[in-house]
Amino acid sequence: MGLALEQAKKAESCGEVPVGAVFIDDDQVIAEAGNASIILSDPTAHAEIVTLREAAEKKGNYRLGGTLFVTLEPCIMCMGALIHARVKKLIFGAYDPRSGAALSVYNFSDSPHLNHRIEVEGGILERESQLLLKDFFIARR
Repeated sequence: MGLALEQAKKAESCGEVPVGAVFIDDDQVIAEAGNASIILSDPTAHAEIVTLREAAEKKGNYRLGGTLFVTLEPCIMCMGALIHARVKKLIFGAYDPRSGAALSVYNFSDSPHLNHRIEVEGGILERESQLLLKDFFIARR
């Protein structure tokens, strides 16, 4: 999760909302990124999506397995991508009580309507992740 926080800080330094993600498989970092929606003018360039794209390119397969670490609970779009990528485990920092789609508002990780389940663990380095986001938005106002 420390590496994901580093990616979040890099994103923040570029004016992005500070969210970072790291994909690990077989105990190796395969891909990592921070939010890039503003830089890329791409509404889908959340940290999770950018990381999954890089991981899929490196692995040569869209079915990734592995574990994704992310500083903020994923949104609906990102959970959809994680499910389609067949990510085995999701570990996130801060819960998102407004749009979290792993546990908080929606629980797509264990939906009986979907063909893939993701093991989820939330609240890892939660305070650090929350403070990064809180400080970013306070500075913006």
